[in-house]
Amino acid sequence: MIFDYFIPAVLVLVIVLAFWSLRVLREYERGVVFQLGRFWLVKGPGLIILIPVIQQMVKVDLRIVVLDVPPQDVITRDNVSVKVNAVVYFRVVDPQKAVIQVADFLNATSQLAQTTLRAVLGKHELDELLAERERLNLDIQKTLDTQTDAWGIKVSTVEIKHVDLNESMVRAIARQAEAERERRAKVIHAEGELQASDKLLQAAQILSQRAEAMQLRYLQTLTNISGNKATTIVFPVPMDLITPLLEAMKKPKT
Repeated sequence: MIFDYFIPAVLVLVIVLAFWSLRVLREYERGVVFQLGRFWLVKGPGLIILIPVIQQMVKVDLRIVVLDVPPQDVITRDNVSVKVNAVVYFRVVDPQKAVIQVADFLNATSQLAQTTLRAVLGKHELDELLAERERLNLDIQKTLDTQTDAWGIKVSTVEIKHVDLNESMVRAIARQAEAERERRAKVIHAEGELQASDKLLQAAQILSQRAEAMQLRYLQTLTNISGNKATTIVFPVPMDLITPLLEAMKKPKT
């Protein structure tokens, strides 16, 4: 009688243990298996079998994680206080290290990203922080990737999102930009005056070498100013223009 109940109970127990020992891991998942508390191997993806009680598994996601770094108070090298936040893209490349070497790799990476952001940006001036973000992103990414390599984590990209300045600093930057524009305008104007003076000097040299050219220039000037009939213009006539006429009048007629 007891034997009749024993066999079904054993079958049920076997089925339960078999169901309990089966695991299905997706393509982007890996299972870090421990046997009696010691690391055994990394399994997956697909169907894996675990020995109940003896083996335990920790599931790890291999997909890229997007980590939003909250705003950090950063003091730049030129003693300007700003708030900077960023976004970090990373993924697990070694599930064994990610489980064994660090207790919570997600929180650890987040805390490390915050301290690295403050440390790296604090070595640069405000102008570099505003104008050279690509280079700073690369510096932060390399620093993070070096430190997280021992955790089996690969930091692929770091992007600075916002740089918040106080109102007084914004006004100071606006005044600096306006002064820079005025300086450039004055430099361009001075360069134009210099080029114009060089051209005028060349023209004067050419006109001084040829008297005919000077006479033609005077005649062209008279033509230009004669268009306005409402204005009386006194234009001095140089002796070089009338001397040939006077000499022709003095010659006796034949």
